[in-house]
Amino acid sequence: MDVLTLSRWQFAITCMFHFIFVPLTLGLSILTAYFETRWVQTNDETWLRMAKFWGKLFLINFSLGVVTGITMEFQFGMNWAEYSRYVGDIFGAPLAIEATVAFFLESVFIGVWIFGWDRISKKAHALSIWLVALGTNLSALWILLANGWMQHPVGYHLVTDAMGQIRAEMIDFGALLTNANGWYKFFHTVTSGYVVAAFFVMGISAWHLLRKSNPDFFKRSFRTAAIFGLASTIAVVATGDFSAIDVAKHQPAKLAAMESVWDTQKGVDFFLLLVPDSDAERNSIEAIGLPKMVSLLAFHNPDGEVKGLKDFPRDLRPPVAPTFWSFRVMVALGFYMMLMAAIGVWLSKKPDFADYGLFLKIMLFSIPVPYLAGQLGWVVAEVGRQPWIVYGVLKTADGVSRSISTGQVVGSLLGFTLFYGSLGVLDVYLLTKFAKKGPDGDIGGFIKMEGRRG
Repeated sequence: MDVLTLSRWQFAITCMFHFIFVPLTLGLSILTAYFETRWVQTNDETWLRMAKFWGKLFLINFSLGVVTGITMEFQFGMNWAEYSRYVGDIFGAPLAIEATVAFFLESVFIGVWIFGWDRISKKAHALSIWLVALGTNLSALWILLANGWMQHPVGYHLVTDAMGQIRAEMIDFGALLTNANGWYKFFHTVTSGYVVAAFFVMGISAWHLLRKSNPDFFKRSFRTAAIFGLASTIAVVATGDFSAIDVAKHQPAKLAAMESVWDTQKGVDFFLLLVPDSDAERNSIEAIGLPKMVSLLAFHNPDGEVKGLKDFPRDLRPPVAPTFWSFRVMVALGFYMMLMAAIGVWLSKKPDFADYGLFLKIMLFSIPVPYLAGQLGWVVAEVGRQPWIVYGVLKTADGVSRSISTGQVVGSLLGFTLFYGSLGVLDVYLLTKFAKKGPDGDIGGFIKMEGRRG
């Protein structure tokens, strides 16, 4: 467990903890804004209660997510100082824009939304939560454009600085801004966040419907979230298809690991039952094949050529097992969520929807499913990029700081893990506590939101 390995573990743990909060923030901000907009349009008090109830849960998640996000960026200057020195001229630009534009936008208007009840007009108040939603999604855009550059670096050249060291320098900011990889990753990530929020709302609504608690309120919440979730799962599949094409074009080793393709070939079959064997450089099991499906999905050409892992030196291959299994499970969960959202849309039309106890229980226990799918997606993206931290430009091993010790990383790793773990427990506790109370429960001093009537 050297500095490199420990630093990779530390950044992975902090990123994955942070991404527990991010997707719910992305989706729940939009749903809350929609609920309040419907109240403004109709003067129906149920929509107001929905905006307050789900907005309360949004605020809990948002506040804890901010804390976990701030500490992450310090690692770029500490554990990954060489990475920051090498590509900081490029990578720092979108992160700076994210902080000064998107984060300030959401931070300012979330204050307006919290304290603006009865102080500004209904329309202005609804606009404030839409601006919060815009800010959260813009924040994701700039961060994912930065990550997209790491996946497919564009608009740069290498220079030698005054110290005689090589570093990357930006020469075309427009190329970074229009990088297809970043945009595919953005739409795929935010729509997966919308799925998280949809299943969160459906799961909590299902819990209350099982107990016959505020049935009209939670049936409306469930149906709205089911429609939002179905549309979002379809969007996730579509954007995932575009992402796969980009991976096939620019990261052939990652594609080979995702599908466990060892030998270069055209018209690659997709096997429903497949078990890779990295040591033997082959698949130990291949069964139930769909002819040419991998080539069709990767290139939209059934005879497209997929470059095999054997064509890459061993030290330039990504870890096959975690990339392959993460991708397989992620895809399976994606289609499961699409099916459940579609069933939810259909059943929620029925007047006796609350009597479908088995389905409601399944939806309650499905709340973690989109979280897991999202985490697995990042495993595919980041583990599949290895050994590169910037694909084809800088290896992960060359990006770690040269001036920190193993003991320092162990100490900070333990500290981060305990701190983030406690925040995760706190998040689950608070969300569970206030979700169970329902729209008419006492919010216990967390925040008081008095709505303008009429």
